[in-house]
Amino acid sequence: MKKVGIVGLGDMGIGMAGNILKHGFVLTGYDLREERLQELIALGGKTVANCREVAENSDAVFIMVLNGQQVKEVVFGEAGLLAGLKPGATIVVTATIHPAEMKDLQGPTAEKGINLIDSPVSGGKSGADNGTLTLMTAGPKAVFEDTKTVLEAVGQNIYHVGEEIGIGQTIKAALQALIGASFTAIFESLVLGVKAGVKAEVLYEVFGASGVSSPLFKNTAKLIMERKFKGTGSHIGTMYKDLGISMNMAKENGVAMFTASAAYELFRAGMSLYPDEDNWSIVKLLEQIAGIEVRK
Repeated sequence: MKKVGIVGLGDMGIGMAGNILKHGFVLTGYDLREERLQELIALGGKTVANCREVAENSDAVFIMVLNGQQVKEVVFGEAGLLAGLKPGATIVVTATIHPAEMKDLQGPTAEKGINLIDSPVSGGKSGADNGTLTLMTAGPKAVFEDTKTVLEAVGQNIYHVGEEIGIGQTIKAALQALIGASFTAIFESLVLGVKAGVKAEVLYEVFGASGVSSPLFKNTAKLIMERKFKGTGSHIGTMYKDLGISMNMAKENGVAMFTASAAYELFRAGMSLYPDEDNWSIVKLLEQIAGIEVRK
C-alpha cells in the first residue's frame, strides 16, 4: 500500500485528502494553517511540521498550492520535499502553474532520482470533495501507470496527455482561457436579460435547457441568484492568477486572445473591488453599471 503525502490543504487540497484516505492510503499532510492541519487529523490523516517530513513519510506527494513560486519553495526549500524523498518516489504537481515553472522542476528532481508528474486538475471544490476531478497528466508512461491508483483516488477522468513535462499545464492554461471567457459571458448575459425585463429564474431555466447548458452555467447562475459570493470554493484570486498564465502563454506563442483578454481585465477589476470573494462576485460590477441585480 502506497504511503501518500499532500502539501496544501486549502479548499481543493482538503477535499483531495479526504478521498485519498477513503481509498485506504496512509496520508501525511502539511499546510501553513493550523486549522487546516486539524481538519486533516479529523479526517484520519497524519500531520507534520514541514514539507521534508511529508516527504520522509511518503512514496508519492501531491502539491496543491496556489502558484509556481510556492511550488518551488515546497520542492526546493531548506525543509522541502527534495530533502526528504527517497529515490523512486514521485512528486505529483496538481497546482496550476506556468508550463515553464513546471519544466524547471525536471532537472533537479531527476538528479535526485525522483519521479515527476505534471497533473493540473479541473472540477473545482465539488470535484475535489467528491473525488471526481479531471486530471490532465503528463509524464513518463511507466511513472503514470505506477501512480495511477493514487491518481484515481482524487480523479474520475484521468487523461495521460503526453510524456513531456509541461504539457499538462499547457492544456490547463488553454482550458482556463475558455472557462474565464465562459464566466464573463454568463455574467453579461444574465445582467442583460434582467435589465431588459426578464426574471432571473426564467433565464436560468431557458439557458439551462439550451445548447449552452453546462454544470458551469448552472452552478454559476444559481450562486448569483442566491447572492452567494463568498466561501463557495472558487476564489477570484485563483482564477485571476490562472488567466494570467493563459495570457502569458498566449504572448509567448503569438496567439491573439480577444475574449480571454477581456475576461482577464474583468477579473482584474473584480480583484480590485472584491479581493476576498469568489468568481461570481464580478457580476456585481456589471449590475452596478446596469442598475439591477440578478436575484430570485
